[in-house]
Amino acid sequence: MAVPCTSSSSLRQPCRLLRPAKLPPVSLLMGHRFLAAESGPTRIISGTSLKLSRNRSSKAAHAVVSEENAVGSSSSSTGSFKLTYLEGNSWIWDVGGLKILVDPILVGNLDFGISWLYDAAKKFLKNFQLSDLPEIDCLLITQSLDDHCHLKTLKPLSEKSPGLMVISTPNAKPLLDPLFKNVTYLEPGESHEVDLKSGSKVAVRATAGPVLGPPWQRPENGYLVSLQGGQMTLYYEPHCVYDQKSLEDNRADIVITPVIKQLLPSFTLVSGQEDAVRLAKLLNAKFIVPMKNGDLDSKGFLASIIQAEGTIESFKGLLSRELPDAQVLEPTPGVPLEIQL
Repeated sequence: MAVPCTSSSSLRQPCRLLRPAKLPPVSLLMGHRFLAAESGPTRIISGTSLKLSRNRSSKAAHAVVSEENAVGSSSSSTGSFKLTYLEGNSWIWDVGGLKILVDPILVGNLDFGISWLYDAAKKFLKNFQLSDLPEIDCLLITQSLDDHCHLKTLKPLSEKSPGLMVISTPNAKPLLDPLFKNVTYLEPGESHEVDLKSGSKVAVRATAGPVLGPPWQRPENGYLVSLQGGQMTLYYEPHCVYDQKSLEDNRADIVITPVIKQLLPSFTLVSGQEDAVRLAKLLNAKFIVPMKNGDLDSKGFLASIIQAEGTIESFKGLLSRELPDAQVLEPTPGVPLEIQL
């Protein structure tokens, strides 16, 4: 079971970030550094991870190539979380040295097998491929639908690494069992511990996410991921849908969540804004890492009727009134954000 973080009162003090001046788009090649004031106990560093190459005829970044000391770097502190956003719902997390690949979409577009209805491509990491991944220790799957359990990606990944450790919602069992040999399915409330080479452990606890079918169906998963002893805990659920009662006794230093709503007529695809604020307050988060999982190059009928509601700036305004000491750290696709307490 994941251990809630029991930070000392000194860690509750706000940390002032010294941010660089606004840079031109070429700064994407350089990465960003966020340094806490010397008197603060928290250090946040985001280092260069992936090089965004550019088409000479266009100013927009369109490709990414791994660098030797980039995503695959082994220099991450054993007491830190290094978070690299791969756009959509996809991430690489380095948790105390354990490299976790989350909901990857790395082969082809996201189209749910019905490209005439919806077809989406990444905006920045267009050419990032499976071969560009660092050595992965664990695959984490939150939901059973294609935007999380992407078979075009998972089939070649399983051929490359059939024994890869997988942690998943049981809803994806029919999809994952034919592909991987080492799968642990977690119902909400269940946990799994992973031993690290350092002798420490990472605990992964499933939480209840959205129900994607009739109300009696098993919910999909969110996750609480903790370093041994509750040194640091991260919470992740990619639709900002959560069961408040099951989370109310937990704490998370880092909350990764969408903050911009994605709406269909009479239906919420992805929540955010005030719901994301309530989530951060419920978990007493120190850091909120907003994900823009609707910010894709999309086409098709469904894409034409999805409406976004809210912005990151409006979320910051809501958050400042409810949780004034929390800090919002916006990830740059392909650039790792390292958080240490």
